[in-house]
Amino acid sequence: MTDKTQQNNVTKRSVAGLNQNENNIFTNRPQPNSDEKEKVLVQQLLETEEKLRATEKDIQSTKKNIKQIETSQTWKWSKPIRNTKHLFRKMNRREQLVEQERFIKALQEKLNKTEKELYEAKQKLRNYKFETETLHEEQITRYIRELRDRGELISFLNEMIANKEKLDQNYVTALTYIARLYMNENEDYRNWIYNKVFTALTNEETPEFMMRPGLQENNPVPLKHVSSFRGSLNRRMRQKQLAQQPLPEWLLDDKQKAYKFVEQLGIRTPWVADTTYKLEDIPAREGIVIKPADGAGSRGVYLVKTIDHIVDLKRSKQLTSWTELLESMQKDLHTNWVERDEWLMEELILEDPETAVPARDVKFYTFYGRVGIILEIQRYPEAKYCWWTETGERIHVGKYREQVFKGKGVTPEEMVMVEELSKHIPAPFVRIDFLRSHHGLVFGEFTPKPGNYDEFNKKTDQLLGDYYIEAENRLMNDLLAGKVFEPFKAFSKM
Repeated sequence: MTDKTQQNNVTKRSVAGLNQNENNIFTNRPQPNSDEKEKVLVQQLLETEEKLRATEKDIQSTKKNIKQIETSQTWKWSKPIRNTKHLFRKMNRREQLVEQERFIKALQEKLNKTEKELYEAKQKLRNYKFETETLHEEQITRYIRELRDRGELISFLNEMIANKEKLDQNYVTALTYIARLYMNENEDYRNWIYNKVFTALTNEETPEFMMRPGLQENNPVPLKHVSSFRGSLNRRMRQKQLAQQPLPEWLLDDKQKAYKFVEQLGIRTPWVADTTYKLEDIPAREGIVIKPADGAGSRGVYLVKTIDHIVDLKRSKQLTSWTELLESMQKDLHTNWVERDEWLMEELILEDPETAVPARDVKFYTFYGRVGIILEIQRYPEAKYCWWTETGERIHVGKYREQVFKGKGVTPEEMVMVEELSKHIPAPFVRIDFLRSHHGLVFGEFTPKPGNYDEFNKKTDQLLGDYYIEAENRLMNDLLAGKVFEPFKAFSKM
């Protein structure tokens, strides 16, 4: 058998193999479990890539043989008689060349199709992993970065949105129908099924017929799943967009005005300079805090104990000169950590004046006359956090789990003071922040929208969601009863 015949047979086998396996890339074979299903997908990818390599090799080999024929002496010497079609084919195996060219075309078509199948297989595996596996956040973020680096992120985004909408709708349809099957069954059975389905549906996905038993007088179905602090604050942000006037809690977001409001109620505040400063105009003095006029959190906040002992609160870093302080503040502006060159200057509150220990933060999540949870923060030498219930129990809420410490908590008198303060604010929620001085709590600021309020675990989110709904009810009842909120009215006219 000649080399050409062998090559021809190889080419035919390759095409035949492609034809045989053409419809086997995504066959629906029953899988015992998700691990084996993924293994099947991976195997299909490997098999497809092997076919690609074999096909490409066949094409290159066939092209090489054609080149050898065309450059051979026989081909050159036959030039005078190639006008005779019959002799040309007989002497130079033109039939083989024509057939091989036909095979190359077929191989190229199969190659293109296989490449498309390979791409689809990769897409299927990629979507399958997101739909069936529990992935760590690090795995997801790393994969997303890789997609962006490969220029595939936007197509992936579109696919994920479409897939999520499709899957969500399928799940909601199935779960709703399961609940509907038990709508007229024994009440205990129905309630058990409803409570199970509630755990998987969002508030917006829950059908009316499942909410109806929650209104019955005897043995009502708990509707706790509809309570969500995240959902309530998200809705409040939309209210803020639609409101013709600023919402009450957002009027208090101005720190300087907020001090005047709480001073009416006899609550201690730090002394505050009556003006804002440009960076270059801040006077060098000791015992002060410098903070952005419109900042949040600890970015851009500096504790000036002495001119050569300054604490950069966010970076937990000590600065040793006023020049170093100004350079750091300039960096805050340059990197947009601080948006505007407007700075407040106020009294430095210390927890222990002798050791110059900075005051810790005590942040009360208040719901119109009731404290929900309390966050205690030690800022220096490193940030640590402790969460408390209104009854003084330490809890985990899903945030800052790796940076906890055993805080000191608050006194019953402090709880009463904070709850009374929140009753003077006609809003269902506002966080009220204090500093823990050696003489007790000193008011810091009001926070209408705490940062990362979406990071609470489900239990805490639902608990605070209940607090929010109850606060709305109390506020509405007080307004209907004619409550005037005199201190707040006086403040709002300032």
